[in-house]
Amino acid sequence: MTRPIQIVEVGPRDGLQNEKAVLDPAVRVELVRRLEAAGARRIEAVSFVHPKYVPQMAGAEAVMAELSHQAGRSRIGLVLNAKGYDRALTTAVDEVNVSVAATDGFGLKNQGLDLAGQQAMLEEIVARRHNAQAGEAAPKLSVTISCVWGCPFDGEVSVDQVAGLVGRIAALGVEEIALADTIGVADPWAVTKKVEAARKAAPDSTLRLHFHDTRNTGLANAYAGVQAGIDVLDASVGGIGGCPFAPGATGNVATEDLVYMLERAGFETGYVLDVLIETARWIGERIGRPAPSALSRSGGWPKA
Repeated sequence: MTRPIQIVEVGPRDGLQNEKAVLDPAVRVELVRRLEAAGARRIEAVSFVHPKYVPQMAGAEAVMAELSHQAGRSRIGLVLNAKGYDRALTTAVDEVNVSVAATDGFGLKNQGLDLAGQQAMLEEIVARRHNAQAGEAAPKLSVTISCVWGCPFDGEVSVDQVAGLVGRIAALGVEEIALADTIGVADPWAVTKKVEAARKAAPDSTLRLHFHDTRNTGLANAYAGVQAGIDVLDASVGGIGGCPFAPGATGNVATEDLVYMLERAGFETGYVLDVLIETARWIGERIGRPAPSALSRSGGWPKA
């Protein structure tokens, strides 16, 4: 197999946001640069959220001030609302990723908006982006739907709920939609069902998958996604992170573990595994605990 799989690195944002350690912007900039040296070409570098709620993400503007535009690389900023979008536009982000929830419960907890409010917020951002494009370049726009496979407040999330939301987002012209297992409750068969439903609802949009490894099913779910035709996956170096608004939602799928699995099977990711493992160990030292990924402990195979 020579099929390329794009891995979007989310460690600097989704990885660090749930860690106890609060790292200075300079350390977070170094993490981005180390990840790019390891082969990352799309990185969720910052989050434009209020530091009162997520202090680990304070200083997003300072981080982006050190990361000038570079050809072939995309530094992504996460936003939860129009105010965050305004902040993102003042920086050098190449892409804005808008987070919305699949349920009222998580939407209200995460950003103070129910489903209707989130849809209105997203419509406003899309309209403003289209208007800006007439006179000036605007960052690319993607949307991540959280809690696709389960919500800590509203419980199970149906296939129809997800398909309906994906369809409404795609109707706005959003080119890439990510399905996120925010609390790590998905299984491979449920992944297949919801990917198939999302593809029918948004045939012209690129689908991306974002898995947390809370219950040790992250790699299996990634495998199911690839088998279902998905070519873009999120992962976090070292397997660090999670969601501070989702009780018990521990780390993401580890980038190095995912790269190892895919490249052993013959897929192309563009990452240099040894450099990625070194970066996982480095960030573990900075956050004050060993990175939880398997490969940060065992290393790759065969040994050089």
